[in-house]
Amino acid sequence: MREIQAPKGVSEYFPPRSQYFEFVRETLITAAKVSGYQLIELPVFEDTELFKRGVGESTDVVSKEMYTFEDRGGRSITLRPEGTAGVMRSVIENNLDKLTLPIKVWYSGAFFRAERPQAGRYRQFYQVGIEAIGLDDPEIDFEVIAVADRAFKALGLNSYRLDITSLGDSASRASHRKDLLIFLDSLNLDEATKARAAINPLRLFDDKREDIQKAMAKAPLLLDYLSPESATNFARVQELLTNAGIAFTINPRMVRGLDYYTGTTFEFVSDKLGAQSGIGGGGRYDGLMAELGGNDLSGIGFGLGVDRILLACEAEGLFDSTEVKSELELFVIALSAEQKIYVSNLVNDLRNQGINCDMAYGDRALKGSMKSADKSGARFSVVIGSDEIDSGNVALKDMKTGSIKEVRISALSVEVNAN
Repeated sequence: MREIQAPKGVSEYFPPRSQYFEFVRETLITAAKVSGYQLIELPVFEDTELFKRGVGESTDVVSKEMYTFEDRGGRSITLRPEGTAGVMRSVIENNLDKLTLPIKVWYSGAFFRAERPQAGRYRQFYQVGIEAIGLDDPEIDFEVIAVADRAFKALGLNSYRLDITSLGDSASRASHRKDLLIFLDSLNLDEATKARAAINPLRLFDDKREDIQKAMAKAPLLLDYLSPESATNFARVQELLTNAGIAFTINPRMVRGLDYYTGTTFEFVSDKLGAQSGIGGGGRYDGLMAELGGNDLSGIGFGLGVDRILLACEAEGLFDSTEVKSELELFVIALSAEQKIYVSNLVNDLRNQGINCDMAYGDRALKGSMKSADKSGARFSVVIGSDEIDSGNVALKDMKTGSIKEVRISALSVEVNAN
C-alpha cells in the first residue's frame, strides 16, 4: 500500500522543531498585543470575488497563485492567500468601523498560494499580521513598522534591514501614471506584459524577469511625484523611525506584490535567506475599504512570515546555544508499577492546580525514566516510591543545577511556583 505523504510545498512542524516555530509565532503576537492590538479570527476560505477586488487582478497572487474551487452550492471559493482583504471584509460586515477608531487587530494562521515550492516559499505558509484601520496618521504608520521591528529584536535577529517607500495618494499616483504609461509605450513589451501594465503599470517594477528589470531602470519613480501632503507624511514617518533608532533604506522601486498599497509601504529583508529573503512587510491601503463596499476609511498593516522568520533565526544560530524554554515545570516518576496509580492521581491534581507536569509512562526502569525527564525539558523532577508515599516527602531535583530539596508532596505546587 502506498505511503500517504503531506502535499508538496506544505510547511509543517513537529517536535522538537515545533517548539521553535511556536516561540517565533508567540513572540510576534506578543509584540502586537503590547501595542494594543486585539485578536480577530478569520475564515480560511472566502468568496473569490473578495480577493479579485481587494488584492487586484493584475497581481500574480490573483492571476496565478490562488487555490480556487467551486463548492457544492456552485459558489467560487478561494483559500486565503493573504490576510488584509479578509480583515476588511469582516470590519465592513460586522460594523466594526462604528467603534472607536482606529480599529487595531492581529491575526495568525495558515495561508495558501499555488507557488513553485522552494526553500522559504511554500504553498501553505504561516503568518502573523496586524491591521490598524480608520485613521490616516504617520504616527500609526510608524507604530506598525515598530511592532515588527520590536518583534524581530525580541527574537534576537540582527541580520535584517528595513526598506521603505511611499506609493503616494491618488493625486500622486495619477500624475505618475501618466508619465509612466508614456515611458512604457516606448518599450518593446509582449502582449501579456502590456495587458498587465494596462491594469496597474506599477506591477512592472515588481517583475522579476531580467529584461523587464533592465527596461524599467530609467522609468519615472513615484517618489518624485508625491503630492505635498504625501511627501510631508512620508518625511514624518522617516523622522519617527530615526528618532526611535530604527534604521531604514529608502527603496523607490519597491511596490510589493499586492495592488491595494498606497502611501507608506515597507518590507523587512533578511541577509541570511538568499533569494527568498523577505521576512515580512506591509503598508497603507487607503481606498481598499471603499473598494470592498464599506466606508472610505484609511488603513495600514503588515504580514510577517513565520516560516521565513524561523529560517532566519536558525540561519543566525539563535537556537544553537539558547534553548527555548520548555513549558513543562515538573516530571514525576513512579519507582515501580505499584506506585503508578498514586503518581497518576498526583499528576492530575497538580495539573488541576495549574502546574504543567508530565509523568513516566510504560514499564521503563528508573534510568530510562530519568532520560525521559531530561528530554522533557522540565525544570524539576521527583521520584516517588513506597517510602515517599509513606513519609509524604519527596526529593525535588532541579534539572539544570542538579540540586535537590526535600519538600512535602502536598506542597509540590507551591514549591514549583516559587521557583
